Amino acid sequence: MGLVRTALFNWAFARHHQGSGAQFVFRIEDTDAARDSEESYNQLLDAMRWLGFDWDEGPEVGGPHAPYRQSQRMDIYQDVAQKLLDSGHAYHCYCSQEELDSRREAARAAGKPSGYDGHCRDLTAAQVEEYKAQGRTPIVRFRMPDETITFTDLVRGELTFTPENVPDYGIVRANGAPLYTLVNPVDDALMEITHVLRGEDLLSSTPRQIALYKALIELGIAKQTPAFGHLPYVMGEGNKKLSKRDPQSSLNLYRERGFLPEGLLNYLSLLGWSLSADQDIFTIDEMVAAFDISDVNPNPARFDLKKCEAINGDHIRMLEVKEFTERCRPWLKAPFAPWAPEDFDEAKWEAIAPHAQTRLKVLSEITDNVDFLFLAEPVEDEASWTKAMKEGSDALLRTAREKLESADWTSPESLKEAVLAAGEAHGLKLGKAQAPVRVAVTGRTVGLPLFESLEVLGKEKTLARIDAALTKLSA
Repeated sequence: MGLVRTALFNWAFARHHQGSGAQFVFRIEDTDAARDSEESYNQLLDAMRWLGFDWDEGPEVGGPHAPYRQSQRMDIYQDVAQKLLDSGHAYHCYCSQEELDSRREAARAAGKPSGYDGHCRDLTAAQVEEYKAQGRTPIVRFRMPDETITFTDLVRGELTFTPENVPDYGIVRANGAPLYTLVNPVDDALMEITHVLRGEDLLSSTPRQIALYKALIELGIAKQTPAFGHLPYVMGEGNKKLSKRDPQSSLNLYRERGFLPEGLLNYLSLLGWSLSADQDIFTIDEMVAAFDISDVNPNPARFDLKKCEAINGDHIRMLEVKEFTERCRPWLKAPFAPWAPEDFDEAKWEAIAPHAQTRLKVLSEITDNVDFLFLAEPVEDEASWTKAMKEGSDALLRTAREKLESADWTSPESLKEAVLAAGEAHGLKLGKAQAPVRVAVTGRTVGLPLFESLEVLGKEKTLARIDAALTKLSA
């Protein structure tokens, strides 16, 4: 969810400024061979399409800065790393992990900064040969300038980092694989990226990248340093940062539950930004028109699932009925639907859909709400049965059956009057009277508007289910 929110703010920023020539660039960071696969690549594309994020440059679209998969740009990173070495902006570091850990521990004990201490910054030729003779394979480190770095964050304002807090850092592993600290700035430079909106967790790497941009500009590789905006954390339960490994964070979970992309994006936009103080529900077009990165709140935002569901429900109700009926279809067939395909009745579905639309928070709820229409018998729910079938329910059901049999089945109001009359005959108000009828017909104590449901189910099936309930009560 945090990554989707970050993509949303970048996309909205680019689209807001589209009239000024802004473009949205989609780049795939797939340099981790152990984690990245063709399947994960296709999932990313599918997710972006489902969310409605179109891109001006990137996979499948192409563009002047292709390729847009980092795994296909390795030669570029190797070439830039060598230029940084040749120019003295980077150097080989032969320190082992054990040596680094030991020196860091000693620095901490002495109350000094525990970052890299520059041990290999100025090795002599003899020292290099000695390390090589020991069989050590170096990493490549970037040489940070001994100066304070200040920049204006688009979200947080002016930020300053002193040299002792930003030590030299690795840009290429010992096996030759480039690190994020190299590949992203290089790609931003070559793709002429002007603005980068990203998570707060990457803020500490920004001064290092700004120094690298300066070196890339000197080498003629970059034209400028992008403007950065660091977005607030998205917090989960217990006010802990919502991790990518947290099940609540998975986009697939929300798709499977039937969240609309419009509803999900509306809610995610509220995690750090708002259209106005008194308007939580809006379209993506309204967001794009109003989006200003300077309005983003830098404070952490907490993910509230109930509010997300409520906003999604509002977007469900904003759909045209025909659109709603189509979006529900995945949940009206296998593997979600418990009825056989041949038992699904299109006419009944279209008749009940407008009433279902007013009740759902997520589309997956449709299955349980309409199963009584397409199953031979209502779902057995003993808890609902026990709750609704109190003493005297059999007498009430017999009266309700009698009244319903003579009612006008083309009018939900007539069916309501029938159950109301049955209730009055037994000294019950409508709410108490309709509960046994609902459970007898649908199997549940809550659901879609009862009398509209009875009309769609039809007189014959409704009366047969009341008869079955009476038989069960008598037993």
